[in-house]
Amino acid sequence: MIDLYTWGTPNGRKASIALEELALAYKVHAIDIGKGDQFKPDYLAINPNGKIPAIVDPDGPDGKPMAVFESGAILIYLAEKTGELLPKDARGRSVAIQWLMFQMGGVGPMFGQAHHFRRFAPEKIPYAVDRYTNETKRLYGVLDRRLKDVAFLAGDYSIADIATYPWVSRHEWQGVTLAEFPSVKRWFDALSARPAVARGMAVP
Repeated sequence: MIDLYTWGTPNGRKASIALEELALAYKVHAIDIGKGDQFKPDYLAINPNGKIPAIVDPDGPDGKPMAVFESGAILIYLAEKTGELLPKDARGRSVAIQWLMFQMGGVGPMFGQAHHFRRFAPEKIPYAVDRYTNETKRLYGVLDRRLKDVAFLAGDYSIADIATYPWVSRHEWQGVTLAEFPSVKRWFDALSARPAVARGMAVP
């Protein structure tokens, strides 16, 4: 059984959705990031960066336990472990990883900054709000153009979709109305209807 160390954030939910989609047995360990659990020595031994999520697979590639941190790395690890949610052909695999990296390098950081400056910053800084809201909307435009041509980001459903969905689920935090991006809305509604996605979103 895989140990999942997580909290109710978009990055944390990537891992739980993947575990649910892949029907892998796992045990949830709630890491309360509001209380600083992510900085405790036992957890830092698993994830030296002190972020969530992380997993420990007792049956690693060499048969020995293996810890994996960084949400994108966890998704790739689980996909490779099971042979699912990542195309096997070189071209398809590259496309899926490109869209996963688009999430890791763009969607996550920029949407996260929009969350911070729109909702959590102790003082309202108009420049920061405008900067990150505008960049977030630009990225939604990139997603929308992609999803006009394909059902899912890599063509078939993959870890790229799993990585992106939890961030889009907080579109209201970002000042975004999904009606502005009809292809993203169609994709979002399709993922929302997947039982494994709903179960993963409810963890921890």
